[in-house]
Amino acid sequence: MTEPINILEQYGPREAMEYDVVVVGGGPAGLAAAIRLKQMAADKGQEVSVCVLEKGGEIGAHILSGAVMDPRALTELIPNWKELGAPLNTAVTEDRILFLTESKAYQTPGFMVPACFENHGNYVISLGNVVRWMGQQAEALGVEIFPGFPAAEILYNEDGSVKGVATGNMGVDRHGKPTPAFQLGMELHAKYTLFAEGSRGHLGKQLMVKYDLNKGKDPQSYSIGIKELWEIDPAKHKPGLVIHTTGWPLKSDTYGGSFLYHMENNQVMVGYVIGLSYENPYLSPYEEFQRYKTHPEIRTFFEGGKRISYGARAITAGGLQALPKLVFPGGALIGCEAGFLNMSRIKGSHAAIKTGMLAAESAFAALGEQRQHDELSTFPTAFEQSWLHEELHVARNVKPWLSKGLYLGSIMTGIDQLILRGKAPWTLHRDYGDHECLKPAANYAPIAYPKPDGKLTFDRLSSVFISNTNHAEDQPIHLTLKNDSIPVSVNLAQYAGPESRYCPAGVYEYVKTDDGKDRLQINAQNCVHCKTCDIKDPTQNIVWVTPEGGGGPNYPGM
Repeated sequence: MTEPINILEQYGPREAMEYDVVVVGGGPAGLAAAIRLKQMAADKGQEVSVCVLEKGGEIGAHILSGAVMDPRALTELIPNWKELGAPLNTAVTEDRILFLTESKAYQTPGFMVPACFENHGNYVISLGNVVRWMGQQAEALGVEIFPGFPAAEILYNEDGSVKGVATGNMGVDRHGKPTPAFQLGMELHAKYTLFAEGSRGHLGKQLMVKYDLNKGKDPQSYSIGIKELWEIDPAKHKPGLVIHTTGWPLKSDTYGGSFLYHMENNQVMVGYVIGLSYENPYLSPYEEFQRYKTHPEIRTFFEGGKRISYGARAITAGGLQALPKLVFPGGALIGCEAGFLNMSRIKGSHAAIKTGMLAAESAFAALGEQRQHDELSTFPTAFEQSWLHEELHVARNVKPWLSKGLYLGSIMTGIDQLILRGKAPWTLHRDYGDHECLKPAANYAPIAYPKPDGKLTFDRLSSVFISNTNHAEDQPIHLTLKNDSIPVSVNLAQYAGPESRYCPAGVYEYVKTDDGKDRLQINAQNCVHCKTCDIKDPTQNIVWVTPEGGGGPNYPGM
């Protein structure tokens, strides 16, 4: 917890509510789990109490994804989603994969495109809008949803099993002291707790350590995805057009690429994904994204258009090799909390929904057997027998190959997917984390990025403004440091202060004190909750914790 423990001594005990299942996170995985539990209870004529906690001010507020959605899992969960008005309105009509040089674009011929990159039958969507619709379906089934209440603490039984979670205290000032608006957090107890916080979940990290869930697994691999939503000239709009690029502006040794999706209402979603295993401390993912939009093949879409929204989010991309043990006494990890994204397809929402369903089915069976607080062992077994496991197994070597450089990676991915069809007799592994990859700044020259023009390219603060990000000014800083001296003594001295560049929201900046010394200033109110700092900080000194309820971005249509 971020607040001093004496708050509980002074104001406790906390009020507690009892449920059969508590779900932490109102994204596609968490809502799918809640919906599936209620569906099975209704089919059996039983009562199962289900609660969903969501840290965003409303369902969908913190959801950010590309996104092109494979509807397979949604169809399994809600077969009549079309009749119920699910916002999957724009079917993919065309795929283009481009290789960019600084001034040219070369399209990959169709016969050279692996099946994993084809999107026939998929939909260009706003995942935020899909999640809002899923929230409505969940509530109609009787799920209790509490937006604006982040789960800040894991509660344990005496035997070490998970008992539930506690929400964060409200009305605590910057120094951890209660204000006149103080409200004590609430405890939510459950027979099983499903954690669906998304990539690099704050509580999920703790569970992985406590139960050693990563034992025998590869270190997790992450990317940062930065996205903008534009309204463009109708004459340039092609509903269902899906474009992916590799190459410029990144150097060939850095993993990354772009997406550009045409949805309905003359809107286009554009974004850039960069693997957080990059080595050059001067690289700025945000600036690389802005530079990408200036390419002659890309800028033509946006000239005369208007930028509507902006956001960023970490992506869990390690695949099967980095997937932790999914269960522990009293609960399970689902969705991107665990890392079910299929990087080769650039898709995770279908995987999130499927894993939410599988965990719910395991929990429902356990409840029917009058069990509680034990391991849901049938969940990992069901996953291993599912189409999702088969899909991720086929994709398991794509990210490792592409991380070896653009040219070798592209060739080997082609062999792996086109010739071997994902059935190679080997599995590639890695033994290092993304935070270990930065090299000393002395090995590199600073990168001179172009200044934003305010029409096509923009600075970070104006971008944060249109993400509708807000945090109460006088609350404890939720970007915590284990050691206050490390930013200057290590990060600035050895790596030229990389947090000032890898953060896509201008949270971190080095300033001079009155006596001329360097100091790291943390502008926590700018944070869009992407978790990049928690992942990329070279000494793992920065720890992201939950801010006061409802704080953060409020993404419209992202």
